[in-house]
Amino acid sequence: MKAYVHLKSGDTFEGKWVVKTDNKPVSGEIVFYTGMTGYQEVLTDPSYKDQIIVFTYPLIGNYGINLEDFESKQPHVAGVIVYEACMNHSHYQAKYSISEYLQKWGIPLIEHVDTREVVKQIRNEGSMPVMINTDSDKPQSFELGEMEKVSKVSSTQISTEGQEGDFHVVLMDFGNKKSIQQSLLKRGCKVTTVPYNCSYEEIKKLNPDGILLSNGPGDPKHLKHLLPNISKVIKAFPTLGICLGHQLAGLALGADTKKLLFGHRGANHPVMDKDTKTVFMTSQNHSYYVDEKSLAGTGLKTRFYNLHDSTIEGFYHESYQLITTQFHPEANPGPSEGEYIFDEFLQLIKENNGSQVAYA
Repeated sequence: MKAYVHLKSGDTFEGKWVVKTDNKPVSGEIVFYTGMTGYQEVLTDPSYKDQIIVFTYPLIGNYGINLEDFESKQPHVAGVIVYEACMNHSHYQAKYSISEYLQKWGIPLIEHVDTREVVKQIRNEGSMPVMINTDSDKPQSFELGEMEKVSKVSSTQISTEGQEGDFHVVLMDFGNKKSIQQSLLKRGCKVTTVPYNCSYEEIKKLNPDGILLSNGPGDPKHLKHLLPNISKVIKAFPTLGICLGHQLAGLALGADTKKLLFGHRGANHPVMDKDTKTVFMTSQNHSYYVDEKSLAGTGLKTRFYNLHDSTIEGFYHESYQLITTQFHPEANPGPSEGEYIFDEFLQLIKENNGSQVAYA
């Protein structure tokens, strides 16, 4: 059956339904991902909540879906667009084809779309609302649904893993990826995951050695009501912010965020570390960034730069024990060259001797 991909810019692309869950139109924000592999991690990354993802690599699904590489318990994308969907997976760990997996969760999959041209339109016009249906006529309106996404993907209960860890890290869950928690566990940490709106007072009772502000979906300014709480946390404990956590740290300390035209999504983004004077490749997934001009007077200092567009990829603070990265140091999927950030974070905790910092 034919599928029609209608962009808000006015363009329409024809394709074929591979997984079609019902007769209702599919809508969301359309974005693209440039990695050759890692589609399983992308589908289950909570940061993609309610987005329709276009994969730029022309063949998706050839190694299937396994039981090891999920970033969360279910897919979060609103839909998937590919040039060709491969159903005959050939990896020894594979348990499902990509179509079987998406069918299980009711996620639409469309193939035989001119993905090169779709991506060109996104690059020219920016990420935008899209509607996919069986009607070639352009829709009269485009609905994106609820804008705030974090409350839909955050943990609702406090849970702990790694009971005998060397350091106790509280992970504030704005939509975290499993591999972030695993990166801490394999370094000997005890990790307590708390809901995104867990108060400073509740966190203090857990007696953590450090805090991790996780990744997550959407515009960080939709969480403005949480900024005073996040500011208290940063000023009291050694803190690592990743992706959305990086943006929220910036906002909490007085900086500003803006939206990129089409975002950074892929596993091939070059980043420069000003401290070590090295360049490494990173995995990224975000639409928003911290405006460097807004750092003046905040005490925040840029440490990492994106070499594609010179946007900030991370900073530190002159007084507080804070490290942030816009990229994903856990690198699932993608290169693992940035994993040393976790070691630096634990060194920061070690230097603090596991005690609270007297800033608050």
